[in-house]
Amino acid sequence: MKKTKWIIDSAHSSVQFRITYLVIASIRGSFNTFHGFAEWDEHFQNAAIQFTIDANSINTNVEERDKHLKSADFFDTELYPTILFKSTTFKKINNENFRLEGHLTMHGHTKLVELKVEYNGHIVDQYGKERISFDVTGKVSRWEFDMKYNSVLEANSLLIDEDIDILIHLLLHKEQ
Repeated sequence: MKKTKWIIDSAHSSVQFRITYLVIASIRGSFNTFHGFAEWDEHFQNAAIQFTIDANSINTNVEERDKHLKSADFFDTELYPTILFKSTTFKKINNENFRLEGHLTMHGHTKLVELKVEYNGHIVDQYGKERISFDVTGKVSRWEFDMKYNSVLEANSLLIDEDIDILIHLLLHKEQ
């Protein structure tokens, strides 16, 4: 069966993250430049998903923090300008939920990660273009990608948590 290709509409999608700071607060950010595609047979069978993020497009709304995140302490964007995800499996849990596994390459390290995918729907827009939407969530350890910058606070807790929450909203359109 022929696969249908869907292209990420980056103007109507978002790639966000959240990490705990000072034990009690959350820092949120996003990546503003990304692209990718998904291919699958009918009913999302044999899905293949590929996603590329420009690490230099990181935005936490604090210029100094963004500069630090681009440094060798974190993403080291001079050496590793892109973050890449390539799927290995896409399994249906029920009609709206899926489990996505794949290789995430970040900061020069590739790790297998598992993400949750929620299907939001399928529609034909005002221009006759087919669109489909998903929310993707998950958690990755920044330490597994050798991003270990940190400080220990008075209470023997860490300045920045190990785990990063991933929050991605995708709107895709069928390739014409």
